Amino acid sequence: MKALILSGGKGTRLRPITHTSAKQLVPVANKPILFYGIEGIRDAGITDIGIVVGDTHQEIRDAVGDGSRLGVKVTYIRQEQPLGLAHAVLVSEDYLKDSSFVMFLGDNLIRDGITPLVDEFRQGKPTSQILLAHVKNPQDFGVAELDGERVVRLEEKPAHPKSDLALVGVYMFDKTIFEAVKAIQPSKRGELEITDAIQYLIDKKFDVRSHVITGWWKDTGKLEDMLEANRIVLENIAPLNEGKLLGDCRLEGRVVIGKGTVVENSTLRGPLILGERCVIRDAYVGPFTAISNDCVIQGSELEHSIVLERSRIENLEVRVEGSLVGRDVVLRHTDARPRSYRFMIGDSSSVDLV
Repeated sequence: MKALILSGGKGTRLRPITHTSAKQLVPVANKPILFYGIEGIRDAGITDIGIVVGDTHQEIRDAVGDGSRLGVKVTYIRQEQPLGLAHAVLVSEDYLKDSSFVMFLGDNLIRDGITPLVDEFRQGKPTSQILLAHVKNPQDFGVAELDGERVVRLEEKPAHPKSDLALVGVYMFDKTIFEAVKAIQPSKRGELEITDAIQYLIDKKFDVRSHVITGWWKDTGKLEDMLEANRIVLENIAPLNEGKLLGDCRLEGRVVIGKGTVVENSTLRGPLILGERCVIRDAYVGPFTAISNDCVIQGSELEHSIVLERSRIENLEVRVEGSLVGRDVVLRHTDARPRSYRFMIGDSSSVDLV
């Protein structure tokens, strides 16, 4: 059995971060989202992984390499244009050949992994098995109608959903899926939809089964979902201090401090994680915060946020919370007169001022 991870797409809902970075490499608890998917597939006993890449292919290749340090063997498959999930399957036919496979969306996170679900597919040997979850906003997802456990209809982002069961970004197929993706036509948005391909299998009376997951799952395509994923992962971290504490420091709860990081006269209230070579001085860093390598937090308060590499937050008078701060960002307070706001902000940014 093989796996196919989809890591194309433009990540428009996470701009401006994804103007310069693949959305699958934005970190959750200081680890790229994509790595959680690779590890979950590996833990399910699948080590041959094809990664479908688009415009950000070089960045993903640089991060993942040949997969050996993650215990897998990676093959890269180029999708020249993002023409749909079923199109990604189609361009991967030479790699997958006759193998059954798991298809995993690279910006999805399933806390409990997929091992039981893969085992169920291997034992039952259906044509396809889809994962479903109850959601509050089914109109934003592919939605399934069930008759018992049997899938009778799928609809992509319906205006009037027939159920609250959304397709989770994990699918399992045998080779019959290639017949389906070659038979369907592009949708109104010009894409080959995987929901249409699975509906083809249903209409042709192939064995399409469902599994409703009860554990935590998140599509991390939006800021609030990224922050929630960060929170959920951090809830399970074990405390570790590989840095240095100076002066009057207070650590509360589960705190991870990376190598070379210096914390001085500061309060750290976990769960939180600090990367390597950071400086935290005269600061408060609160729960559910992940700070990447080489960052500086000085004279400021921060919580429930993600800060990427080499950024600086200095002498702010108001606490930063619920934020995603990109790489090489400087946020600071100055006493320059006349008092004014000065910004250099990228496309698709959002800034709230108090």
